[in-house]
Amino acid sequence: MQELNIEEVCGVRTVVDIPIENIVPNPRQPRRDFDRERLRALRDSIMRYGILQPISVRHGEPGMYEIVAGERRYRAACDAGFLCVPAIIIDTDEEESAELAIIENLQRQDLNIFEQASAISSLLSIYRMTQDEAAEKLSVSQSYVANKLRLLRFTDEERALILDNSLTERHARALLRIKDEKERLSALRHVISYALNVASTERYVESVCQKAAPKPRHRFAIKNLRLFYNSVEHAAELMRGSGVPVVIDRDESSSERVTITITIGNVSRETS
Repeated sequence: MQELNIEEVCGVRTVVDIPIENIVPNPRQPRRDFDRERLRALRDSIMRYGILQPISVRHGEPGMYEIVAGERRYRAACDAGFLCVPAIIIDTDEEESAELAIIENLQRQDLNIFEQASAISSLLSIYRMTQDEAAEKLSVSQSYVANKLRLLRFTDEERALILDNSLTERHARALLRIKDEKERLSALRHVISYALNVASTERYVESVCQKAAPKPRHRFAIKNLRLFYNSVEHAAELMRGSGVPVVIDRDESSSERVTITITIGNVSRETS
């Protein structure tokens, strides 16, 4: 995924120090969980070396600035007790700011797989992008986008289990072959219980899918069935022509079978 340079997109601006109390996070930030250990490590680095890369902000309410990119640095600076942070003020509206925040976070590649999927979904829904357009924005293939979006089929419970047990995206995509939610959840717990790798998970999912597949039903070809009917009717006509009463009843009400009943009447014979 090609790295996004927001300053190049929006034009280079001078770095200024902005009071932390005048900065607010982007409400459309796709990241929902900020890893505490990583934030603590970033805070320690900032306390030792300072903020090496300015955050990007835009004008918000009078006297306020909204973060476009760099919320982790902002949070770490808050934890470190900084009163100001270096920032680049860019000219962008609310919609473009949200779009840039989503793309910038996706390109950092440290969102979890479901945050990535939700962020891509936001690009599609909020900005009415097609999958091809989103792929172009992110410098990825359309299939990459489609595979990410499929992850949103998981329930909240399934997502938590996948993340808490450090399953990979390939594990998740294999499990998505199971359409029934209850069966999929059961399979997911099996994968976790036995610590299956990706290849073993794929084999296990295949076995689950085969068991769930409907048994094929034997069906006569319509053409052959008509030939059989015609043969029966032809034989009956020959018997009727010889004076033998024949009645044919055909019952097709069952999906499993066709029942044909042939009733032949008694024939009185003259004796010499």
